Amino acid sequence: MLRSKVHVTLSVASFFVLAPALGWAQETDLDDLFDNLATVGPDAAQAIEQRIWREWSKSGSPSLDFLLDRGRAARESEEPARAVEHLTALIDHAPGFAEAYNLRATAYFQQGLYGPSLEDIRSALALNPRHFGAMSGLGLILEELGYPEDALAAWREVIALHPNQQGAAEAVARLERAVEGTAL
Repeated sequence: MLRSKVHVTLSVASFFVLAPALGWAQETDLDDLFDNLATVGPDAAQAIEQRIWREWSKSGSPSLDFLLDRGRAARESEEPARAVEHLTALIDHAPGFAEAYNLRATAYFQQGLYGPSLEDIRSALALNPRHFGAMSGLGLILEELGYPEDALAAWREVIALHPNQQGAAEAVARLERAVEGTAL
């Protein structure tokens, strides 16, 4: 009995020693990916973006990954209410998982529920300030709600994070014309 308690204690202690190192390694990988994202062309940017999304989608738990996959599948199947259910369960179990908030924000947006969507975007960005997907959603909603200056600021932040994100340059150009007018 004493041996098993010692083993469990050592295992738990090693987790607390290794966990910060594992998180640091992931953050370092993301830092490198973002550095590369800022300097490559559109073709290479797409591959880097996919790698970033994969990193952001790692919950660290098979059961949480299952809920994430179910939520993503429901959202993609145009079943946003079901997606919200799965993603809410995920957030209940992992309130520090930014991608869950981002996906639920998208599901709320699909239902026209901008208030809950904005709240989830706020949570996603508080947890992951470089989340260009959440920032893009913010730009879309702010423009839809008639706040072009704020939408423009959001889209400019997207470009600062991901210069080649599809649709971002077009959104900035469109919003600049709306906010600043056109030169004569």
